Amino acid sequence: MTDRGLAGVVLAAGEGRRLAPLTWLRPKALCPVNGVPLVDHALARVAASGLLPASTAVNLHHGVAQLDAHLPSGVHRSFEHPLALGTAGALGALTDWLDGRDVLVTNADAWFAGPLDLTGFVEGWDRQRNRLLCVRAGAGGDFGDHRYSGVALLPASLVAGLGATPSGLYEVLWHDAWCRGELDLVTTDVEFVDCGTPRSYLDANLLASGGRSVVDASATVAADAVLERSVVWDHAEVYPGEHLTDAIRGDGWTLLVR
Repeated sequence: MTDRGLAGVVLAAGEGRRLAPLTWLRPKALCPVNGVPLVDHALARVAASGLLPASTAVNLHHGVAQLDAHLPSGVHRSFEHPLALGTAGALGALTDWLDGRDVLVTNADAWFAGPLDLTGFVEGWDRQRNRLLCVRAGAGGDFGDHRYSGVALLPASLVAGLGATPSGLYEVLWHDAWCRGELDLVTTDVEFVDCGTPRSYLDANLLASGGRSVVDASATVAADAVLERSVVWDHAEVYPGEHLTDAIRGDGWTLLVR
């Protein structure tokens, strides 16, 4: 059942500098994992919580024209101009659209190796504290041994105080709440990949495919070409005699991931 007091927001405006040179060619949110653009994986996560497209917004800045053309018509667009507003500023810019609703927010560049129980994630929430979905990370966590996985619930009372200025949720809301012991951290055992670098992006594809190379249906691969742990994007070509290992091949270019 749809929660009428909840809205979904997919954060997709980032420049993706660490994912370059892939993001010189398309927005990070449109880079595909197992043939599906990252933003579509994120929208599917939001839908799995019971939210409809009309209750979901996506923020856009880098690659705005490509993303706008790709998104389903029912999804609300939040255009950020002239600056990208960051994770907190993006929500501040959506204040009127949110209209007092709590927020399920997810990062477009987060990828999970299996389904998440986001219905339970929402139903178990007190709607007063920030609730963050995390994975165990040992000593390298964002909050003790917890690493944020790019999915969170934010109460309307806190979102209402956010401004439409460049700012981040960690700095504005989460750091102080963590210090006060007021963050609600929920741990998932589902493997999570932050697709922020070419290496992690390739890893996500290989996890999704069970270790096999991922080839888009529109790509052409010569019969005697050899692919090992590689991704071949749409409309790309792998030529006779080529041997690609740990590579990402696009239309006229190759990135070797080392």
